[in-house]
Amino acid sequence: MRLTLQTDYSLRVLMYLGVTRSRLATIREIADCYSISNNHLMKVVHQLGQLGYVEAIRGKNGGIRLGKEPDAIILGALVRKVEPDMAIVECFMAENCCRVKPDCRLSGILSEALLAFLTVLDRYTLADLIARPEQLTSLLGLEPATI
Repeated sequence: MRLTLQTDYSLRVLMYLGVTRSRLATIREIADCYSISNNHLMKVVHQLGQLGYVEAIRGKNGGIRLGKEPDAIILGALVRKVEPDMAIVECFMAENCCRVKPDCRLSGILSEALLAFLTVLDRYTLADLIARPEQLTSLLGLEPATI
């Protein structure tokens, strides 16, 4: 299974905000930090805001911050909400035209695998991803004081 850039960027944004909790961050600084498109990241942050994961503060000194505590952000739930389509093969789609559909066991096996994947993610939170903030801030090129 491969996650979309939307999910990848969502996780990156939340990790960044998790280690910069003492201040507001901007979409531009996050985009620059990860060398990703500012415009794409704006869409990601907008969706995260709609889902309650990110809070936006407007104004001259505005920015974004986590909308929930890191230990309340369950990775499996986030992936389910952000991933636009969990149909990893054609047989998961409503318009399945596969010739072996009536006697295929593959879809059941893949469904079980997808469930296992999400079950593992359900055991982890954003707090697990940012458990070593000093290392993350160093890797992201941030000042230690931003933790």
